Amino acid sequence: MRKGVLEVRRSKIQGMGAFATNHIAKGTRIIEYTGERISQKEADRRYDDDGSEHPRVLLFSVDKRTVIDAGVGGNEAQYINHSCDPNCEAVTEKRRVFIDALRDIEPGEELLYDYHLTRQDDDPPDMEERYACHCGAPACRGTMLQPLEDKKPKKAR
Repeated sequence: MRKGVLEVRRSKIQGMGAFATNHIAKGTRIIEYTGERISQKEADRRYDDDGSEHPRVLLFSVDKRTVIDAGVGGNEAQYINHSCDPNCEAVTEKRRVFIDALRDIEPGEELLYDYHLTRQDDDPPDMEERYACHCGAPACRGTMLQPLEDKKPKKAR
């Protein structure tokens, strides 16, 4: 990871964002997503997304047991906003999460990755609105949530 490749400032997409300070080549490992490592149960206790009109997205699931809470001891990676047309991706290796460049990123460009937030069977009906996406990409799906899968059985050919 390279030092000094991003700065945090106001974003047109949402709140604060992380921006490239110099050219970042495709494939570059930009930063590790850090924070306190907690259980899913503790994450649910700390963040009542059902009771919040605008849930904060600071949690990153590493595996079935471990969640990184960037709100406690996190770094600048917590300010990388969601986009449906990202220039970065989150990569999990050996229970650590890194942000890598999907393409060349120019100085001043906002760093973005697709959050791929998962849906649950018992999600409230307004879930897509509560996790609305404001990325402005031409193919924006309007939500940070993963697309709904077609649950109809596929016909055999």
